[in-house]
Amino acid sequence: MFNFIKKQFIDVIQWPNPDDSLLMWRFPIADEEIQNGASLTVREAQMAMFVDEGVTADVFGPGRYTLNTQTLPLLTNLKNWDKLFESPFKSDVYFFNTKQQLARKWGTSQPVTVRDAEFGAVQLRSFGMYAYRISDPAKFFKEVSGVAAEYSGVELETQLRNIAVTQLAAAFGSSGIPFLDMAANQVLLSQKIGELLGAEFARLGLTLENFTVESITLPAAIQEALDKKISMGVIGDLGRYTQYQTAESIPLAAQNEGGLAGIGAGLGVGAGVGQAMAGAMAGMMQPAAQPAAQPAQSVQTTSEDPQAKLAKLKSLLDGGLISQDDYDKAKAEVLKQLIG
Repeated sequence: MFNFIKKQFIDVIQWPNPDDSLLMWRFPIADEEIQNGASLTVREAQMAMFVDEGVTADVFGPGRYTLNTQTLPLLTNLKNWDKLFESPFKSDVYFFNTKQQLARKWGTSQPVTVRDAEFGAVQLRSFGMYAYRISDPAKFFKEVSGVAAEYSGVELETQLRNIAVTQLAAAFGSSGIPFLDMAANQVLLSQKIGELLGAEFARLGLTLENFTVESITLPAAIQEALDKKISMGVIGDLGRYTQYQTAESIPLAAQNEGGLAGIGAGLGVGAGVGQAMAGAMAGMMQPAAQPAAQPAQSVQTTSEDPQAKLAKLKSLLDGGLISQDDYDKAKAEVLKQLIG
């Protein structure tokens, strides 16, 4: 009979196979009582807490304990027992998972509006990771988990992400780092946000182990404008860029037999392309009363520069003032002069 009665009292208290997703777990005592001299085993990355009628009594770190008046002084005082703790006692025992909760993701579901030194008010999106652990079980129990049978990290992390995003705008605004420099200063920005979040986590009985900002992005419209600005910065001098583009187009024009650039490239007169274009423009600006056709023989007797002649001929052909046959004959004569 004595052994039967003795077995009704809990004599071994432990959390042998903790679920990684749980941050807090209550030892299942129900109506049973913990006997005096029972064994409490707290493993590494765990802490245990005794709660008597909703009031935190004692907190234990990793180790093995024999429960008596020496190991439960606060609980003994709360009960005001006068029998040297000889009687069994009832109390809730909670275990807390104190290892780091790693690779927890955070991100902005909506853009965060901040003031930037260069762009003014801009809307930013950002995401990254953080890690935390329970460091104060009594505060965590009071502020977060309460008298539940268990409490998982999934329930908590939605709240933690919201806290992170709330502090994000403050960190961006107070960092003094322009958006264009944020990518190069993500480590400093992460540290700044971590400092702001540290106090918020501590109020929940948590320690923020690290916080990282992995990406910062702008809305599509602003990003498009920024890309254009960056492109102009890469191009630099617009005049030189235009010259470069013109030079790049010469090999393509050379493939066209009637193209001016093709003639210039074939004759090695690339340096006179500008003059030829100017001559062509001058020819197009001549009064409309000029002769409807110009004999090819006149090209041979004139002392004009051959390049200018070719330009004028091409202008006349494009303007419909001479036929293709006249143009081909005149061009052949001019080229014959150049080749010698």
